[in-house]
Amino acid sequence: MSKGAVWLTHDEHTARLRRAKRKPLAGDTLHLYYDEQVLAEEPTPPTLVADEGDYSVWYKPYGMRSQGSKYGDHCTINRWVEQNLEPERPAFIVHRLDRAATGLIIIAHKKRVAAEFTRMFQQRSIDKRYRVTVHGEFPDTPEPQLIEREIEGRSARSLITKLAFNGEQNRTHLDVSIETGRKHQIRRHLAEAGFPVVGDRLYGQKGDSEDLCLTAYQLTFACPVTHWRKSFNLPDSLPSNS
Repeated sequence: MSKGAVWLTHDEHTARLRRAKRKPLAGDTLHLYYDEQVLAEEPTPPTLVADEGDYSVWYKPYGMRSQGSKYGDHCTINRWVEQNLEPERPAFIVHRLDRAATGLIIIAHKKRVAAEFTRMFQQRSIDKRYRVTVHGEFPDTPEPQLIEREIEGRSARSLITKLAFNGEQNRTHLDVSIETGRKHQIRRHLAEAGFPVVGDRLYGQKGDSEDLCLTAYQLTFACPVTHWRKSFNLPDSLPSNS
């Protein structure tokens, strides 16, 4: 129950059951889900980068999830924040990072602020930047290279800037910004272009055993509370997998 694997259906509405003292009513349905591997997960805790009151910005480490499942949510960043941020506040996910990716993620603490952030992401008014390391030598171009390929039938646009090439390792360090937020967008676009991300178990090279070299290092947007322009950068003291 404390790890989010117990659910209660009441009047056709199903939600996680957190309190052991809550009494189910006649007609309610109790769901208990068990997955030993999920319940045993103990991800590295996230690091607070900025507390803005109605929302906060965090560094999500490798292995921490942005979304739970019916089998549990104790290993998600929003649940960790709910239980550990002081003063205590609700925590709402407004965007996601892959479990294997690292970097900056926003957590909202009010429903209206969460809704506004969701709208901003949908309208592409938040600038998201990533550092990525790929296999191979990415081509030099005078301007950022646009990769525009649909993902699951939806438009997806990624802008790629070459930073440096390591000839000994045959790897290229890239700066990537995305105008859309499709699932695994950066990883899929780069793999399809012939430059798989180092450590990518899904779309990368076979036998690639390193951690995924993809880090969200910057978020820039107009604050939904004050409307001031805000830019959050990954502190030098925090690890970047790229």
